[in-house]
Amino acid sequence: MSVDANTDATSGAGVEGRDDVLLRVRDLDAGYGDLQILTDVDMDVFDGEYVTIVGPNGAGKSTTMKSVFGLTAHMGGTVRFKDGDITGRRPEDIIHVGIGYVPQNDNIFPTLTVEENLEMGAYILDEVPQDAMEAVYERFPILRERKDQKAGTMSGGQQQMLAMGRALMLDPDLLLLDEPSAGLAPDLVEEMFDKIDEINEAGTAVLMVEQNAKEALRRCDRGYVLANGQNRYMDTGTALLEDEQVRQDFLGG
Repeated sequence: MSVDANTDATSGAGVEGRDDVLLRVRDLDAGYGDLQILTDVDMDVFDGEYVTIVGPNGAGKSTTMKSVFGLTAHMGGTVRFKDGDITGRRPEDIIHVGIGYVPQNDNIFPTLTVEENLEMGAYILDEVPQDAMEAVYERFPILRERKDQKAGTMSGGQQQMLAMGRALMLDPDLLLLDEPSAGLAPDLVEEMFDKIDEINEAGTAVLMVEQNAKEALRRCDRGYVLANGQNRYMDTGTALLEDEQVRQDFLGG
């Protein structure tokens, strides 16, 4: 049976005793303005791990992601990254510690070229790292082909790859992905997931929010199920897929 909301976030999913925690969220309360969305949310991501957050609409999935990146009103709890406290810090500060974030919407500069978008991903550096640019082009060959094209004229799938590529320009230790398959044609969804697998296999930890829950859980190391802004279940992706209660309540049977 998958771990329920009353159990510590690292219990029962093959992570006991690990000391390589990268991101640790504890008792997080957060929201927008005076509206509280999250209540006592716990979450961990270990070095090189692939973690997915699933749950119904309005569960607080994207709010959790945004809270890690400093985009919500912090109301309680802590967020730690690589042994440093980043609770309530601004996104422009969080980028510096090694976290990249790809929002669901408005995640490219449509009037800039592909290459100019990638250069913007390294705006905090004095010079654009050409080795990072080349690594992005190798991972997403279509971006090299379209490097002089205005980003807003590309397909949705290509724009999503560009958004991920831009976030990778600083070689983050943790990549936050908010609904990367949203709005993509069905034949492009698998390709997008394959690219995320490749990023993770190359050593970048991934924390992803995804409505395509079954496919996301098939691919990830561990998953968290949120409902009404609170932890409901946590376990390996495979265990959550096989849990009858989780399937009935959150995965459509």
